[in-house]
Amino acid sequence: MNDGTITRQTGGLARSLPLVTVILVAISGPFLLGDRLSFDALADHRERLIDFRDAHYWATVTGFIAAYVVIVLFSLPGATVATLTGGFLFATFPGVFYNIAAATIGATGLFLAARWGLGNWLAARMDAAHGTVHRIKEGIDRNQWEMLFLIRLVPVVPFFVANLVPALLGVPLSRFLISTAIGIIPGALVYTSAGAGLGEVFAQGESPDLGIIFSPPVLLPILGLAALAALPIVIKAMRRRQVP
Repeated sequence: MNDGTITRQTGGLARSLPLVTVILVAISGPFLLGDRLSFDALADHRERLIDFRDAHYWATVTGFIAAYVVIVLFSLPGATVATLTGGFLFATFPGVFYNIAAATIGATGLFLAARWGLGNWLAARMDAAHGTVHRIKEGIDRNQWEMLFLIRLVPVVPFFVANLVPALLGVPLSRFLISTAIGIIPGALVYTSAGAGLGEVFAQGESPDLGIIFSPPVLLPILGLAALAALPIVIKAMRRRQVP
């Protein structure tokens, strides 16, 4: 085995290390954390969190964003609770900005780990492929902006899936960043607003309605935005059919 082969193998292992780390933490995280990232845990520690926030506001903001980034980066359970916590601790505004910033940073970290570990290789293979695979890749490339916003706006697409798929399809980092930061605004605003009202929920001994995003007053406008994102794809497809 020559030095060039060893160097390539070492470089491949180094590129794969972030993705392997993410996978290992994602698998072991739920077992190690248990129910520490749950709504009940937030309810139990709410007074302590509020006291700390009042005494050390910016330290609380920094710690909250860092914790949220870790949750998203390693796809740990508790992202919804984290979003509610952002509203509970910092109100709808500026809480929604902290939530969006943390979610975008964490999503970008996962995107880069997946790209370094596998995305570049897979994207190159798809570009070099022929037949159906090549046509699918071309179709996605023609509608990257629309597809990126669509997977962010449709509530049924898991967040970690929306982070991984663009990395595996060779989407530019700048497009991923912009579409993520803008595309998650509707959902983040809904859950942050719900979190801002947790004080009353706690006082009544109830649990928040986490299905609020699927209620018609919330879901229909979001689906409307998703339809707008999908409209250019439909128009392009119709125009291609009309061209002989």
